[in-house]
Amino acid sequence: MNIFKKSIYKIVPVITLALGMGACELDEQVYSSIFIDNFYKTASDAEKGLLSVYDAMGKLYGGPAATMVPDYAADQVYPRGVVGRNSLTLFTFEPTYTVQKSAGRTNESPQELWSASYAGIERANWIITKVPDASMDETRKKQIIGEAYFLRAFYHWTVAKNFGNAVVKTSPSSSESAAYTGISSKADVYKQIYADLDQATQSGLLSYPAVAKGRPSREAVSALYAKVALYNEDWTKALEKANEVITSAKYSLLPNVLDVYSYLKEDAARVENIWAFEVDPINPGTAHQLVGLCGPTGSNGVEYARTSYGSMFAYMAFFKSFDPQDKRRQLMDTMYLGKNGQWVPQKSITPITTEGVLIKKYQDPVSTTGFIPNIPILRYADVVLIAAEAEAQLNGSSAKAYEYINLIRKRAGLKDLATGLSKTAFVDAVIQERSFEFFAEGDRWYDLTRTGKFLTVIPKAVNSVYPNRPVQAKHKYFPIPQDELNANPRLEQNPDWK
Repeated sequence: MNIFKKSIYKIVPVITLALGMGACELDEQVYSSIFIDNFYKTASDAEKGLLSVYDAMGKLYGGPAATMVPDYAADQVYPRGVVGRNSLTLFTFEPTYTVQKSAGRTNESPQELWSASYAGIERANWIITKVPDASMDETRKKQIIGEAYFLRAFYHWTVAKNFGNAVVKTSPSSSESAAYTGISSKADVYKQIYADLDQATQSGLLSYPAVAKGRPSREAVSALYAKVALYNEDWTKALEKANEVITSAKYSLLPNVLDVYSYLKEDAARVENIWAFEVDPINPGTAHQLVGLCGPTGSNGVEYARTSYGSMFAYMAFFKSFDPQDKRRQLMDTMYLGKNGQWVPQKSITPITTEGVLIKKYQDPVSTTGFIPNIPILRYADVVLIAAEAEAQLNGSSAKAYEYINLIRKRAGLKDLATGLSKTAFVDAVIQERSFEFFAEGDRWYDLTRTGKFLTVIPKAVNSVYPNRPVQAKHKYFPIPQDELNANPRLEQNPDWK
């Protein structure tokens, strides 16, 4: 794999001039199409090329910028203010992302979301363009191309939900001029995402449980489609695609919500975890920081990790907002068992506050070669709540909408939602249910921004560590990295950041 990575970077400078890695010089050598044409000829070439498309996921989730960036900006979790992490909580970042750069933590910044996504898009473009002519089994060829379409849609959506208007890139960059692409409107970005997901739907991808670990199933395509449509306020499409997953009966909720995150039950949890960032600690493998960030300082929590730093906590107000009967509250804790066999009380969890609340979704007390827990991206619970929200937007607080949300509440050990809610109140209840269900999974910030709630919710999400959080309207989207603007003359900054 390492050898291939080196080769693929030579084949395609990974659109490095503008869309992938802005640090490259403008006179970067662009290798000839003859060299490119000598690749993607065989089944082996196609499979290796597809691995390079997945490799960009490691950049998004290894940091993991895809969860840390939105979570630190939202109202559920907060960081210990080191290496620039508090710039996301305090909204002090700017287009150069100077704080993260100076601390060597660009991998935790919005800049990583942009560069990793466009690296993945570029590699997907080569698959979509070249693999149709490869000499190989036609069924597998079609699936490889379908996976590339799925990933290209996911990467474009990652950019769109973080930066608003985005660059739509659908052809590979075999020259400098081909790398320069202008900004597209949100409507055009979503139009392209829809088109790619339509292609992925028709590609013959396998259904669960036949699908390989870490690869999208046919139902994963529908799940992503449903969530993309939800963000696009396309309620009809969101409900249609969510129901495709539900009626397929391929996935379901685990009876015990705690099992979704157990390092001992990862394979059993796949019936709910439709698609995740797949962690494999075997060298060179894949890993992420969440295990170490969420565990207590000094690697002292025997149930948390072999190595942990105490760098990510839940707000006390968020912890208290749970119904005491809600089983999901057990995925946080206000004390922990130390290495000496003694229980460490809340006041001693962290030196930055006496009200530290630990997050238990990424515990891995056994790994020595890397961290085992996968990071959920699309869960069946997500699909059900998408259906609830879309149904309510279309038909009000109907019996069907209640049926969807109560599935999630029942699994959490809660009573059914109160009946007779207005459409607005019901949708608000769904958004709140999403907060309880998906905390620390990189989801909440986008629920707040897509509904416009971030301007009223964030100023109230404070504590003694962060007593003031001056969020502004422009923070709905992150600024496009200045490095990318400098490298691409056709690229424009987000309007609110000009």
